[in-house]
Amino acid sequence: MPYVDGYLVPVPKKNIASYRRIAEQAGKIWREHGALDYKECVGDDINTKMGVPFSKSAKAKAGETVVFAYILFKSRAHRDRVNAKVMKDPRITGMCDSKSMPFDCKRMAYGGFKVLVDA
Repeated sequence: MPYVDGYLVPVPKKNIASYRRIAEQAGKIWREHGALDYKECVGDDINTKMGVPFSKSAKAKAGETVVFAYILFKSRAHRDRVNAKVMKDPRITGMCDSKSMPFDCKRMAYGGFKVLVDA
């Protein structure tokens, strides 16, 4: 059964270019280690009146937007294998200094999800 890791990250708008550079590198690394798909999506229409807006869910502050990201795997076991390799990759460990990240890592929401519908 396909498996997805999902992320919701508030990012200062002024840091989007820096975030994109890191995300592009990370995407290549995850794909090299076996992820089926990797997407990072920046907020465009996130202050909707229906439900809870992503900006509110992410507790985005003035001057911030929200990035919604997901990585697709064959299964949870596949995710666990891929992520173990990724976390040992020196390119990732070199990028993961929380002081130089273009966002506050402590405010990132993350979870693993079983695919319920794959239409």
